[in-house]
Amino acid sequence: MTGKDDNKIRNVGPKSAAWLRQVGVRTQADLERLGPVDAFMKVKRAGFRPSLNLLYALAGAIENCHWADLPEERKTALVTAAESAEAANPIKTRWQKQVERSERGAPDSGAKDGHERHQEPEAAGGGFLEDPEAGHGSGGHED
Repeated sequence: MTGKDDNKIRNVGPKSAAWLRQVGVRTQADLERLGPVDAFMKVKRAGFRPSLNLLYALAGAIENCHWADLPEERKTALVTAAESAEAANPIKTRWQKQVERSERGAPDSGAKDGHERHQEPEAAGGGFLEDPEAGHGSGGHED
């Protein structure tokens, strides 16, 4: 490829190209460096909801074919690899991440592990499920 087409990734439409740009995959070389599964997982981890067609399209771009021309065995291998990548490092929703940050940051008593001390945030007055009788006059933090 030369000229203007150096930045275009084969099989990728405008919406998918925008997703890929947002996760740092801007060129065919970027895609080839990452591979189809890692590029697909970056898009998913960024909060977008790509279909498996994007995974197939990225593999097809690397293999210089249309995604629909990939053999079924290749598609199955791609899905298996994506599922393994997700199982190894599960994708969490924004809500799950917020809850985890809240749980990690709430205990002030030096509990580094945070595993068995779920009531410490309440005792310190920092939990969002505080005792309704405990916080009456604390002012407007009852969301």
